[in-house]
Amino acid sequence: MAYIHDMTDPLSLDARKGLPEHLRVLADMYPRTDWRGHPNFNDLTAFWLERHGMFRQLNDLLVEGSEKRLDRANPRYGRELQHYTSMFLNQLHGHHRIEDDHYFPQFIPLDSRLAQGFEILDRDHHALDGHIHALAEGTNAVLRRIAAGEDDEAEARALLDRQRAFRSFLHRHLEDEEDLVVPVILEYGAALS
Repeated sequence: MAYIHDMTDPLSLDARKGLPEHLRVLADMYPRTDWRGHPNFNDLTAFWLERHGMFRQLNDLLVEGSEKRLDRANPRYGRELQHYTSMFLNQLHGHHRIEDDHYFPQFIPLDSRLAQGFEILDRDHHALDGHIHALAEGTNAVLRRIAAGEDDEAEARALLDRQRAFRSFLHRHLEDEEDLVVPVILEYGAALS
């Protein structure tokens, strides 16, 4: 089942090229290059950013694995695909639940100017759920063909397209989420204790 996207919404995950200017008020005050040196940058924030880095790396690993499979250069493709996709999707889903249920509700009251940004991130998580399901379905289609000893090239090509599209959506979301969340932590760190 494919997820239906609203391409008419310029702030949808599929359409936007970054956060709109009115939601970058704190991001512009706190450029990425200054984050780690700020007194309110803490171990939890570093861990959260490391998780985002892990998601980017796992998505890249999946893409590279499928590319190698299509070049006939990955004999362990099925095992790696199953292992890394399962870890990637389960960890990503859990990460989004923690953000939605625990972290974002703490941030929203701190700066009313950014409320729309957290609404966008919440919509992103719902959109990514659709992409997660599509990626899981594509992965399962390849794994079924491999298990049956059948040629999986067509399914692997379709999966590679999904993995690449997912990477595009995920990178956009993570970058925008970081540009919204980390500056809030830097600005209001004492209020979060």
